Amino acid sequence: MTTASIIIVPGWRDSGPGHWQSLWAERLPRATRVVQDDWITPKRTAWVGQLEKTVLAAPHPVVIVAHSLGCITTTHLGPAAAARVCGALLVAPADPERRAILSDFASVPYAPLPYRSIVVASSNDPYCPIRLAGAYARAWGSEFVRMQNAGHINIDSGHGEWPLGWALLQSLEGEQPAGAAAVSPSAVHASPVAL
Repeated sequence: MTTASIIIVPGWRDSGPGHWQSLWAERLPRATRVVQDDWITPKRTAWVGQLEKTVLAAPHPVVIVAHSLGCITTTHLGPAAAARVCGALLVAPADPERRAILSDFASVPYAPLPYRSIVVASSNDPYCPIRLAGAYARAWGSEFVRMQNAGHINIDSGHGEWPLGWALLQSLEGEQPAGAAAVSPSAVHASPVAL
């Protein structure tokens, strides 16, 4: 793939300064960040609608970079928007049945996604048990990357730039993102991951 539009899809309460999604948005010239009208009390129709609008407006085939509830939002895309997606990095998917405020996003779709996807999950994520994340990955037909003790793969768990995620994004794009520094192999291998 020579050109892709990167769409960053934050989760519940957005991804603040220093979060890897925010850092990546600053260094990826082709990135668009989805902005929701209500980050605190999310509604599936509104969140999915905003993501679909962003995907359909993108000038190139889309690679989605989603975190937490953003992953679940992505799996609810309608067919027209999903057809524009060529890859998705789905990091630390949420379990909307664990928190009442997220329940509008249940039931999570358990159908294969029509594009290449990678699910990254942590063995001790407080928002989604690793077994459920693995079940999502199997149902969606996703590659599965299991990280040990990485929390919710956010600022609170010490994930700023997150070189492993950057390398996974590069693999989805099929090339190094424009304007990006190369990730050294040692930086990737230093990340606590078991495939």
